[in-house]
Amino acid sequence: MRVLVTGAGSGIGEATARVLSGHGHQVVATARRLETLDGLDVALKLPLDVTSEASVAACVAAAGDIEVLVNNAGITETGPMETYPHDVLLKMFETNVFGPMRMIRALVPAMRERGEGVVVNVTSVEGKVAAPLAGGYCGTKHALEAMSESLSFEVGHFGVRVVIVEPGYIAPGMRNAVRHGEDGTVYEELRRQWSGADETMVGPEGRPAPELVGEAIAAAIADPATPLRVPVGADAEMVLATRKQLGDHDFTAAMRDLLGLTW
Repeated sequence: MRVLVTGAGSGIGEATARVLSGHGHQVVATARRLETLDGLDVALKLPLDVTSEASVAACVAAAGDIEVLVNNAGITETGPMETYPHDVLLKMFETNVFGPMRMIRALVPAMRERGEGVVVNVTSVEGKVAAPLAGGYCGTKHALEAMSESLSFEVGHFGVRVVIVEPGYIAPGMRNAVRHGEDGTVYEELRRQWSGADETMVGPEGRPAPELVGEAIAAAIADPATPLRVPVGADAEMVLATRKQLGDHDFTAAMRDLLGLTW
């Protein structure tokens, strides 16, 4: 199948492009900076800024008929909600929510008319469970989850599948993380306590490689019976299963106990 992957210049996007190409798919790898795609052996490489309507239109016009869209491009910047910069929040939503929606508006009509297609939206375990100092990022992923679920109801009637992939802590992490208003403030102790959460959650073996997500996406593309939501990683499976079983108070208490938080 011909698959367009956004944010393929690093991390999960790059690994997904490699995995899908290895499975025999024709991969159109995209990134804001074309040079970040140099190491990929794929069918086509295109520049794409998902925050720009013109860039999306140019990319889609050059990509050919796309059967599968993998919305992966995203950014994260952390900080307490009390002082989180509004311009940063807008930037986060432009990339993590409105960017995927631009791609969906550009590509889903043709899928609908053909009567088949797959949209894979990469969210996060934090699309279901919010973390301290990550409210902006979690908010974007919660929003994308909601929009994905609505889209699934709407386009499933026309033979277009939607899959929400929810990774846990995956190596190497997002390279563009920036902190706002944590160090030297009343929230510094919270940051200190929370800073080891990922290591605790993934256990002694550490974060799994991003190819794990790529393989989950490949499996979702291949299997029409794939459910709407696919957690990826033992930590994501554990956290989301626990969240489903417990109420808000008990879940928060369980997470505090697991992570040793006194905040």
